[in-house]
Amino acid sequence: MARAWTLAARPQGTPRPTDFALIERDLPALGEGQVRVANRWLSVDPYMRGRMNDVKSYVPPFQLGEPMDGGAIGEVVESRAPGLAPGDLVQHMRGWRDEAVLDAADAQKLPALDVPPQAFLGQLGMPGMTAWFGLLAVAEAKAGDTVFVSAAAGAVGSTVVQIAKAKGMTVIGSAGGADKAAWVRELGVDQAIDYKAGPVARALGEVAPKGIDVYFDNVGGDHLDAALAHARPRARFAICGMIDVYNDARPTELRYLARLIGNRVRMQGFIVSDYLSRASEFYTGMGDLLATGRLQRQETVHDGLEATPDAFLGLFTGGNTGKMLVRL
Repeated sequence: MARAWTLAARPQGTPRPTDFALIERDLPALGEGQVRVANRWLSVDPYMRGRMNDVKSYVPPFQLGEPMDGGAIGEVVESRAPGLAPGDLVQHMRGWRDEAVLDAADAQKLPALDVPPQAFLGQLGMPGMTAWFGLLAVAEAKAGDTVFVSAAAGAVGSTVVQIAKAKGMTVIGSAGGADKAAWVRELGVDQAIDYKAGPVARALGEVAPKGIDVYFDNVGGDHLDAALAHARPRARFAICGMIDVYNDARPTELRYLARLIGNRVRMQGFIVSDYLSRASEFYTGMGDLLATGRLQRQETVHDGLEATPDAFLGLFTGGNTGKMLVRL
């Protein structure tokens, strides 16, 4: 009997463990062109919080009582699909569960890169692709730019930091707590800000007295306001996420929003799926950084399917350094 996590109730504010339920369910028999996959690694990501609300968005909301979805790495254990055989490792979106039956078209065999399979849920997966295209395509960052990265110790932010340094940029990274700030320094940032130590706007002004050219936003709130306060003329902001406000219905106060006008700041939100057609570009670029030893990563791992909600909730309390994962 397969098991899967469902949404038992739509969260009000910060999700609680009682908002989730673990159910047992029978899997259908394999049809032609399908595979049965035993999951080995599950991803939990901040965007999933939005799917817990019953609102229209770029991705459909989770349905109450139905298995939830998310990135996963699994092993094919049964196949009726050409090109996929038992033992193959694949990436797919039937996470939050231990087994799944899916069409072969929805399962991508892992690229032949010399990394552990779970890396394709982080630095070499959706978070890494988000970092790559957000920095280079959306923000159009280039050598010589000064780049400010929020949540720089997270899966996306830590990858942005390393890509920016490899491309010849000056990088300022913000992270919560002395340990995370220390790791961000190990990644090679020129300046690290511990946002728990004082106001972000003041700290950013001290380490970037001439301002910033690029802001990569994973947080929103006071980090976005600080970036506006210190944006140079024609600065570019790539708005990836706003975890600071996902559980809070109150509007964000941006005291420096008007600086968008005089400084001609360009602010653009984006979704990684906009760039899936350019995935080969991402793998080529990241493969080069990997081969030349310019990539580091950390993972925060919870063990067992039962731990999935705890891993997800940890994203909102600073419980992860690097990618948050569940190992089955």
